[in-house]
Amino acid sequence: MTGPVHRAPIRRLDRDTIDRIAAGEVVERPASVVKELVENAVDAGARRIVVRLQRGGLDRIEVVDDGFGIPAAELPLALERHATSKLPPGGPIDSIHTLGFRGEALASIASVARLRLVSRPPDAALASWIEAEPGGPTTSGVEARGVGTTVEVHDLFAHTPARRKFLHAPAAEQIEVVATLERAYLARPHVALELEIDGRPSVSYPAADRGEVAAAAVLGPAFVEQSFRLDRDLPGGGGWIAVLGRPVLAAPSSRRLYLAVNGRPIQSRPLSAAVRAAFEGLMPRTRYPVGLLHLTLPEARIDVNVHPTKREVRIAEERDLDDRLRREIRAALLLSPAPATLLDRSGSRPTRPSSPPIPPTPAGEGPAPSLPPLRPPTPSLFAGPSPRPMVPLQRSGLLELRGSLKDLYWVAESPEGLLLIDQHAASERLIFESIRRSLPAARQQLVDPLTLDLSGRQQAAWAAHTAEVAASGFEIDPFGPTQIRLRAVPVWAGHRAEARWLLQLLDELADGGRPTVPDDPRDRIIATVACHAAVRAGDPIEAASLARIWSELRALPGAPTTCPHGRPIAFEIPFSRIDRWFLRSGP
Repeated sequence: MTGPVHRAPIRRLDRDTIDRIAAGEVVERPASVVKELVENAVDAGARRIVVRLQRGGLDRIEVVDDGFGIPAAELPLALERHATSKLPPGGPIDSIHTLGFRGEALASIASVARLRLVSRPPDAALASWIEAEPGGPTTSGVEARGVGTTVEVHDLFAHTPARRKFLHAPAAEQIEVVATLERAYLARPHVALELEIDGRPSVSYPAADRGEVAAAAVLGPAFVEQSFRLDRDLPGGGGWIAVLGRPVLAAPSSRRLYLAVNGRPIQSRPLSAAVRAAFEGLMPRTRYPVGLLHLTLPEARIDVNVHPTKREVRIAEERDLDDRLRREIRAALLLSPAPATLLDRSGSRPTRPSSPPIPPTPAGEGPAPSLPPLRPPTPSLFAGPSPRPMVPLQRSGLLELRGSLKDLYWVAESPEGLLLIDQHAASERLIFESIRRSLPAARQQLVDPLTLDLSGRQQAAWAAHTAEVAASGFEIDPFGPTQIRLRAVPVWAGHRAEARWLLQLLDELADGGRPTVPDDPRDRIIATVACHAAVRAGDPIEAASLARIWSELRALPGAPTTCPHGRPIAFEIPFSRIDRWFLRSGP
């Protein structure tokens, strides 16, 4: 690749190009438009905000509020860059009390979509409107409307097809809009939020004065029953409130831990990591805490002028804050029942999914049956050169099970070395492959259909993946704005799915699925069901049962070495390496 053949002169960009570059910093997708418009409505004192989408926001986004409104004379100014009511002309920019302050949102949106702004302040008899086309003139007029503001955005990125082609399907964009509304609502739950999709009510978050009530609206009523609250002051002023789910509610991704600073929804890896570190050892490493964390900090400790979309903030002395959060959340968790001893209302222990059907061991077989060899080779557990490929062993080289560690890892021995086998990963992979071979799954009709409440994101995930969920064997009918009726569940090889798996499946689909699962949505669903149906960590399992799982797993084409989510099934520790650890030159 060669460089330029001559120097280009320095030139000023035209206004349209400048506006589109600025729009790229603020407007990424329909969800970012909704975020900016909802924040403007909150800053305008709105107590109720309604968001309406058509085709996931690609065709139309409308945000309606009951806030202060904008005088007619200021409507043209509202569409100019760096014009805002939230800062005096000379600043300061280090004392921000509003969600928006850059004065870029409306101007940026208007540069990539057709925008119509209708607003009426309390002292006006009629509302005024202004409409702008990307790069074109504005038109204006008056019409009837109550006090407040309506912003309509049509045909997002229609004039920039290169940008539009990178957007996802409408259903996927809709999921992200719901996630954006959840973050906005949980940061300031005193403002009611409603979502309508293609003319139908979808999500409603009522105004709430406590985090627990708001969390229940987003995360479901079960969260309240299995959550705890911490309310703490901070040295030097401010404090924090956390409403967190117990470890049994752990999620497959970090997207259901909602963070806010001074009422502003944010993303923060250090804060998320601090909360997760408090749960260390109390939930699997592949799971994440659920709940919300609200920080109230003195203005001198935060800088909100870090990112164009205001999704990140800079916090002074953040390491001390992270340590304090970790210690105090950890202390509260240790005072709570451990996951294995949590009881439900009836006083019984939560049931686990039963292990996959495995034929009983014929009489006369010993407790530690022989297993076929592992091939192809698995990754090495310890640092150092990779072990040499294992070759098929003779009959004398069959693996022998030696015992179980923590009801999770099985130890097997061969003439070549030791293998550590994850019983959950092995069982999960076997069920996954069994389901894939037996699709479509049989369905079992429920004698009494179950009514299930869906969170906003679960509703959006169902709308986005209706065909895939149906193909997995769940038969669902809509039942009211936020409920469904479950009429049938899938059955694979005699294994009946549970209703809660459907909710967990929708949660994982709303989070985008696990990145290590194949892209095929059907395989993502199968992987989720297999995970919940497999033998779990802590489930007692007989050696003969594991032997049969292992035997069937090794007989699969390609002899898979990982579970559907990419975790290894087994690790090899060659005897030669063990000899080196003990400073032996040989047997």
